Amino acid sequence: MKTLRNFLLTIATWAVMSVSAMATDVIVVSHGQANDPFWSVAKNGVDSACKDMGISCKYTAPGTFDMVEMAKLIDNAVSQKPKGIVITLPDAAALGKSVKAAIAAGIPVISMNSGSDDYASLGISAHVGQTEFEAGVGGGQKMKAAGGSKALCVNHEVGNVALDRRCAGFKKGFGGSVDILGTSNDPTEIQKAVAAKLGGGYDTILTLGAGLSGEAALKALEAAGKVGSVKLGTFDMSPNMLKAAAAGKVEFLIDQQQYLQGYLPIAIFAQYMRWGTMPAGVVMTGPGFVTPDNASKVIKWAAQGYR
Repeated sequence: MKTLRNFLLTIATWAVMSVSAMATDVIVVSHGQANDPFWSVAKNGVDSACKDMGISCKYTAPGTFDMVEMAKLIDNAVSQKPKGIVITLPDAAALGKSVKAAIAAGIPVISMNSGSDDYASLGISAHVGQTEFEAGVGGGQKMKAAGGSKALCVNHEVGNVALDRRCAGFKKGFGGSVDILGTSNDPTEIQKAVAAKLGGGYDTILTLGAGLSGEAALKALEAAGKVGSVKLGTFDMSPNMLKAAAAGKVEFLIDQQQYLQGYLPIAIFAQYMRWGTMPAGVVMTGPGFVTPDNASKVIKWAAQGYR
């Protein structure tokens, strides 16, 4: 009987150890899908850091830009009781309740990419990314220096507060007339929407995502024969937009280094789990500017999924 009892205790111990081994150390909840050109690089950063730090991670995102679904994903992450949660924060009002519930449950939260102006109000210790308004100001100043006077800011993700701030910063830095063009995140629809605006006297276009609105806007300019006469700049990078910059078709790409935005929160949590250390404030990954002068140097790293 004693032998049987010991055997059963051993089996129970193995079961507990197996469940423990299956537990995820860090869960990432992003508003961006991993098959998006931008977010695939961020996920590469997450995956590399998890491997380098020797911890288990899970990357999750809603199927489309959906704050209700994203809040549910955060709630689900909390229920799994990980040692840390990394989130993007495109809408603090919509996600705030879920974030605060995670913190109240004793799970530390780090935000990355979007949320530099809102993370602290929710009790999040640190944010990894760039300050969106200031990045927009820098883009506006560059377009003003290039001679622009009437601009279009193309927002492919209406409702994302971070993108609203990019346009607001751009307007301040540009100083001239700036109109906001809200679109869906469908490249074909974006191209049509931009093409429809080209007769409105715009000499400058800023897009807020290279792989979606940037490439679509460039196609619209190429079809209209207005590459160069209408200056184009974009946030973020994609292989095609890097090639366009190297060819002189794009004024600049604002680089926030999304690989680092994926990598650094995981590295921070790894140190937190070991030593209890945690940075305070914004850990800046941008903005930097990729221009025709340096685009060719960046292309090889982008091809490997690091930029």
